[in-house]
Amino acid sequence: MSLYLCADCGGSKTSAVICNRNGDILGRAISGPSNFAYMSPAAFTDAVRTAVSIALKTCVSPPSIEPVPLPPTTELFASAWFGISGVDSPAAAHKASVALSALLGIPTGPRLIVANDTHLLAAPLRLHPDISDAVTAIAGTGSCVVSFTQEPSGLLTELARIGGWGWILGDEGGGFHVGRETLRQMMFDTARESLGMIPSPKSTLKDKVLARFGIDGEENAAEVLPIVHLPELRSSAEAAPEVPSYLLVAREKRLSQLSPLVFEAAFKEGDEFALKVLRNCAGELADQIAMLCLGPGEDRSLKPRGVQAEDAVLCFGGSLVGIEVYREIVLGELKNRGHVFRYIEFVDDAAAVGAVGVASMGIGPGE
Repeated sequence: MSLYLCADCGGSKTSAVICNRNGDILGRAISGPSNFAYMSPAAFTDAVRTAVSIALKTCVSPPSIEPVPLPPTTELFASAWFGISGVDSPAAAHKASVALSALLGIPTGPRLIVANDTHLLAAPLRLHPDISDAVTAIAGTGSCVVSFTQEPSGLLTELARIGGWGWILGDEGGGFHVGRETLRQMMFDTARESLGMIPSPKSTLKDKVLARFGIDGEENAAEVLPIVHLPELRSSAEAAPEVPSYLLVAREKRLSQLSPLVFEAAFKEGDEFALKVLRNCAGELADQIAMLCLGPGEDRSLKPRGVQAEDAVLCFGGSLVGIEVYREIVLGELKNRGHVFRYIEFVDDAAAVGAVGVASMGIGPGE
């Protein structure tokens, strides 16, 4: 009954960390994606079960060779904190809580904290006693921006949020957006050239994207459009040997899986087209962060929940903003908009930070 669990559930992976009352990490594991908005409750629960069961192997006595079965036969966890991508409403949080309660044997209530994954990123606020506000910005496969204030009790209260609406409606600055913006800009360049305008400079990124989809030559770039929109095959049984591999990939992944090509072209090859794409994406993420902030000279009465950047910490999380040079582009875009945060933090292990945080709260049975 002395174990404390935190799980960071995202669009690319599920990271589970377990620690003891002192904050010593005893176990950790990673499993597949667990975005609650994109998956069935059963698939979400399976991803969490896999990560937690493996993490528990080193937490039980004696240590287990096999993953520890869930739900447990006895109460293992004093409390748990879940930061879940796709949990963007009270209804979604309740639905996830019910599933996790059954899986872990923890009753719904204060011992089982379920919120959006951005909440885990606000933990560094406790490292800076001279401020009480934070803005968290996730940019990985998807993106979401949330502002918080810390109450005198130490609890975090969400002030406002923007984004986290999924790849069709947004995810500005994240992997979906980078892939989508790459193809959009390629289509714009094709349209400009059809008007007789000066051709865009050659781009290694364009060549790589077209080659990925089996398209020969930039003049045939429009052939990418049906590829983007074709639904994936329902099962591998439908796949004939001649079916391109990208048709076996979910449509949104065809976009998000382009982002490594964009980053390589931009930062290793100096490809101007790729840099333009990333500046556009970083700018839109900066717009969302800025929306939660008070502008220079802005009347607080017009935005009572706005955060003053110079009196707050900006906490980044996610694989894309984990790349420092991209993070610096976002910060530069924010500065251009008049927002310079007092502190900047990048949380590269949100589950570990969260596990220690939930242990420090000391919530357990009877609470």
